Amino acid sequence: MEIRDLTKEIRDKSIEYAKPKELDRLSTSWYQEDLLYSGKGKTIFLILPTPGCSWALGPSGGCTMCSYISDCYLKPIETPKIIELFEKELSKWDYAEDYKNGDKIAIKLFASGSFLNPEEVPKEARDYILQKLADSEEISEIVVESRPEYVKKEVLDEIFEIIGDKLFEISIGLETSNEETRLNKINKGFNNKTFEKAINTIKEAKEQYNIKSKGYIFVKPILLSEREAIDEAIETASYCEDIGVDRVSCCPATIHRGTLIERLWKRGSYNPPWIWSTIEVINTIRDNVKIPALMDTSGFGSRRGPYNCKKCNKELKYKIIDSNFDQSKIEHDCDCKKEWIAEVKFSDLNKSKTPTKHLPLY
Repeated sequence: MEIRDLTKEIRDKSIEYAKPKELDRLSTSWYQEDLLYSGKGKTIFLILPTPGCSWALGPSGGCTMCSYISDCYLKPIETPKIIELFEKELSKWDYAEDYKNGDKIAIKLFASGSFLNPEEVPKEARDYILQKLADSEEISEIVVESRPEYVKKEVLDEIFEIIGDKLFEISIGLETSNEETRLNKINKGFNNKTFEKAINTIKEAKEQYNIKSKGYIFVKPILLSEREAIDEAIETASYCEDIGVDRVSCCPATIHRGTLIERLWKRGSYNPPWIWSTIEVINTIRDNVKIPALMDTSGFGSRRGPYNCKKCNKELKYKIIDSNFDQSKIEHDCDCKKEWIAEVKFSDLNKSKTPTKHLPLY
């Protein structure tokens, strides 16, 4: 069965068996130190409730590693309710006091999909949220996520008519510059040309607006060896720099429920990357790429996330977090590194040559 059909079947079952969600519980936020364009500062991370990612809810079934729909309402949400929950989350944090003390403040708005898609975030809700942030003296940077097809000049004009000269970053899940991997192993549904068009739209808008772009890089999609995953992530960062992306964020695989990646993992056919692999990725990127590069540490050391050994999981997680602030390389050693080196060196020797559509996934 083709990857897209299989992903769709898994998502349909996940939705069918999903328990009804309480809308008021779907919004959440947290506030922590982060690397801003202006340097080290603090960021409000705010998750907005939405009906769900249109790509995941459509005929495609969504991406093979993503469980966004598990966190969504799956039904239309009235604009006043979205605004109410946004206001509730924003009011939790005393960022004004930090601003008075000299901290730079950013906000990252996550909609479990595309903030720029009006089917997910209605324009009226989007405009209200942006106006609220525009009126906030304290918040200097606004970051949103979107698929590339929603990045349009007319949408950017509408946004900057509201936010003025505040910095606005659009983060796009490129995942990999390898089109075969993105299409047939991630099921992302767009090619490099579509991504480049979005980046060019952002680059052209820089003549008028304070706008930036970020590319997400997914570390270790399914059906890649550890070595291939490392190499693709590094190549993708170079590609992003070459076409004018402003910064990249590497996202190592974590196993989420209701996904194809989880099915393979449960059958012993997939493991998340070693933390050593993420270190090789970020160290090499920082050697070869001039734009800022971040490494996400979500799920590190957990049963479903990137792992090394119990001795060094936690220490390496915090070393990577620290390195994100100063863009330094990570230095560390542990006995488990020898096992990782052996796996990377020999990971391609027993790799299956079976075409994707013939994999025994049932």
